[in-house]
Amino acid sequence: MNPAVSTLIRSLVSLVSRFIPLARRCVTQAFRVALLGLFLAPPLFASPAVEVVVSGIEGEARENVRQWLALPDELAAGDSVDRLWLERFARQAVDRAKTALEPFGYYNARVTVSLEESQDTLRLLVRVVPGEAVRLSEVRVSVTGPGGGERRLRRLVDTFPLKKGDVLLHQKYEEAKAALLSRAQELGYLDAAYGRHEIRIEESATSAVIHLALDTGGKYAFGETSIQGAPDYPDGFLRRHLNYGAGEVFSHSRLGETQRNFTNSERFRDVLVTAGTADRATQRVPIVVQLKEAPRITLRPGVGYGTDTGGRFTLRYRDLNLFHLGHELNSQLYLAERLQGLVIGYVRPSPRDIRSATTLQLNVQQEDTDSYFSRILAMELARTHGFGRGILGTAYIRGQYEDYEVGDQDDSARLLLPGLRLSVDRYDNPLRPRRGYRYGLELRGTHRLLGSDTELVQFLVGGSHVLALPGRFSLRTRADGGTTLLSDHMRAIPPSLRFFAGGDRSVRGYSYKSLGPRDSSGDVVGGRQMLVGSVELERALFQSWGLSVFFDAGNAFDSLGSLKLYQGAGFGLHYYSPVGALNLSLARPLNGRSSSLHVHFTVGFEL
Repeated sequence: MNPAVSTLIRSLVSLVSRFIPLARRCVTQAFRVALLGLFLAPPLFASPAVEVVVSGIEGEARENVRQWLALPDELAAGDSVDRLWLERFARQAVDRAKTALEPFGYYNARVTVSLEESQDTLRLLVRVVPGEAVRLSEVRVSVTGPGGGERRLRRLVDTFPLKKGDVLLHQKYEEAKAALLSRAQELGYLDAAYGRHEIRIEESATSAVIHLALDTGGKYAFGETSIQGAPDYPDGFLRRHLNYGAGEVFSHSRLGETQRNFTNSERFRDVLVTAGTADRATQRVPIVVQLKEAPRITLRPGVGYGTDTGGRFTLRYRDLNLFHLGHELNSQLYLAERLQGLVIGYVRPSPRDIRSATTLQLNVQQEDTDSYFSRILAMELARTHGFGRGILGTAYIRGQYEDYEVGDQDDSARLLLPGLRLSVDRYDNPLRPRRGYRYGLELRGTHRLLGSDTELVQFLVGGSHVLALPGRFSLRTRADGGTTLLSDHMRAIPPSLRFFAGGDRSVRGYSYKSLGPRDSSGDVVGGRQMLVGSVELERALFQSWGLSVFFDAGNAFDSLGSLKLYQGAGFGLHYYSPVGALNLSLARPLNGRSSSLHVHFTVGFEL
């Protein structure tokens, strides 16, 4: 290496070695100064809380002002608040507050805003003097066009919630305006539109005029319906799910009901019902139904427990498209501690109505309770017809052979039993109802002229009601009753036609079917009549739980003179899952010899 270059390198290394300790000391000193400055420097404006206080107005108007004055996110970052931004927001708060008051009729409000700072809190004080509310000096609402004479539209016009002299409330105006337009469209006037919709505030800001004019346009009807994606089902069977016919007045709600009909049939995995482009020349709306078939045959095992029947195992088989005609074959095997049986049913749907069908059912059953032992072989032919939303009527004839032991009686009965049933079911939610009702009526009877071993007429009635209460409470009531008119002695009646009380669905606090008239040996043998009822108050907890208290009363009896009502009370815990409710009840009998707690467990909603 060149001697000159070597000398230069050694000089540079010596210089760097002297500089590094000096640089290290400078950096250390600078860090110490910065750290000291960080602790000694005055802090940025900080506030652990910024509170908006509104005074001078109450109720919904005050809450609306608070919402309009909610602090934007950029005003606060961590624990610090930008003072300049906050002061700018305070200047804007006056106009914001006035705007928030206008929907409640206050157009002359005076608003003052100030900042008040304390050690822990910074308050934005908003003082409101609302002034006199604007009142309506004139309200003109009209409906013109082909639908101008529609009774249901005229009723909305006549009951428009804002009248002359009322305070101008924008929310009421918008809700009534939307309801009128929605009703017109629901009646088939799809081109309905407001030719004039205005609120004119007078210069004095103390009175206002509403002008609202709806032009309905022409009325549309359902056009042709194309059903796609279910080639294995007959077209006539699919069309029974439609809740409308070609040429009937178009309605979006009827499209929704059609969608539910297909979905609830359990025959289709996916269902999409859509309205096509309306033809203004013919005023018809074509409909397209797109389906994807679900598996035709299903086999579903299940296990469960109920205090009335004990542990149970079920196996359910269904063929939903027998003979490729949409007919159904179903069977269910159920094995429980006290109840075993097999049910096989064949359902032939009505070609006109999804709620109507003809059913042939075979039932083999064995039941062993504390009161009786019974074996039943029965076949029933029934015709069910739908009479509107949630209303079903059924006429049936049942042939039955029953071998039984009850009390000291060991006997059998042969019956041919015709009957009529009517049921109405209207709940807002089948899994967790908050409101609704259910009731049923049944009349059945037989005679020796029909080949039966006995003669009787029975009338059964039952109902329940759910009422929503404030505070997430709901009140549930239930009542069931039955009476028997017969010419034979009670011993000629098999247990399946006698009345018993007690158990999960009857009077809680008592064992299953343990209440009723007794024979000379003290054994419960059942009665000619029955009356039970229940009142239950439930409080919803969280999203899927509920806690209730209840009182049950009832009994089976032979005559009103011998009626003794057994009573039970307790509390229940309910869990509402997507497949049904799980209900656990602890009940104590309020009369009788025993006062021990009874545990009742049921699955599903049933009053």
